[in-house]
Amino acid sequence: MIHKYRKTALIEAEQFTADPKQVFKYNIFPDDNGTGFDYFLPTKEGDMKIDKGDYIATGVDGEHWAIANDIFQRTYERVD
Repeated sequence: MIHKYRKTALIEAEQFTADPKQVFKYNIFPDDNGTGFDYFLPTKEGDMKIDKGDYIATGVDGEHWAIANDIFQRTYERVD
C-alpha cells in the first residue's frame, strides 16, 4: 500500500548566480562545453550539474545539493 510522507527538516538555500565568490564558496567547477560553461557542484553522491538560477541547498549535516529552480519553487517556502 502506498503512503504519503512530508519532509519537515529545514534547509538553507541560495540561488546560483555563477558569481566567482559563490563558485569558490561551494567548490563549484566549470567545464567548457564549447558554447559556454557547464557548472558542477560536488555532492556526497558525486558531481551534480547546476545551472544559473538553480538553488544550492545545504542540509543539516552541511551537505550541499542542487535543486532546479522550478522544483524549488513548487517544493519550498521561505520561513525567515
